Amino acid sequence: MSEWKFGAVGGIGSAAVRALHASCRVTAEGDANWRGFEDAGNPWIASVWHGTMLSPIWRHRDRDVIALVSEHRDGEYITRVLQRLGYGTARGSSTRGGVRALRELLRAGRSGRVLAVTPDGPQGPREVMKTGPLVLAGRSGVPIIPIGVGMSRAWRLSSWDRFSIPRPFSRVHIRYGDPVHVPPDLDEAGMEALRERVQAAMDELTASARHTAGDPLASPPEGPASPASGGPS
Repeated sequence: MSEWKFGAVGGIGSAAVRALHASCRVTAEGDANWRGFEDAGNPWIASVWHGTMLSPIWRHRDRDVIALVSEHRDGEYITRVLQRLGYGTARGSSTRGGVRALRELLRAGRSGRVLAVTPDGPQGPREVMKTGPLVLAGRSGVPIIPIGVGMSRAWRLSSWDRFSIPRPFSRVHIRYGDPVHVPPDLDEAGMEALRERVQAAMDELTASARHTAGDPLASPPEGPASPASGGPS
């Protein structure tokens, strides 16, 4: 695809993201879990499932966040949209360009910039936590904040991640979990235990957000919810 077509995709895509969310009712819980870091000028790592990233991308637009984007062709489309929404990007994944991307993210995190990752990307399995974000958090000293998203009505693509696009005038609910600090010297067993802990947090937050939004994918959340605060966007 030529450069002008990539630019057109970025312009049209970013305008569509803004217009869709302007029509939606977007609410959030747990803002205190990340605002404290940002207000103090400290970085944090946003962790959101690949298929539900669109609404958090919109909510954190124009904040100079650095997002990890794969080097696949589809990643170039995403990059152009993100740039129009005020994001920086680091290109790479677990299968291609990962070491270079990790270095870019480490530099960005150490300089105080907020980072965004999709822990089940770039090819799944869907909503299964990988260890890459934990390695990034451990090496950078930057905490991870897991995020769950629910949408009352959405277009869900037939892609591996069932990528979700909120329909106009739908309800979107975003829930932020407690910060997770990753020790820099975890062994393999410790890393797997922490991965399972963050997986459970992502699952609970997603179930809760879907329940609140009236998402057709919702199931009753298991166990008591962690304390959260915040309000409508």
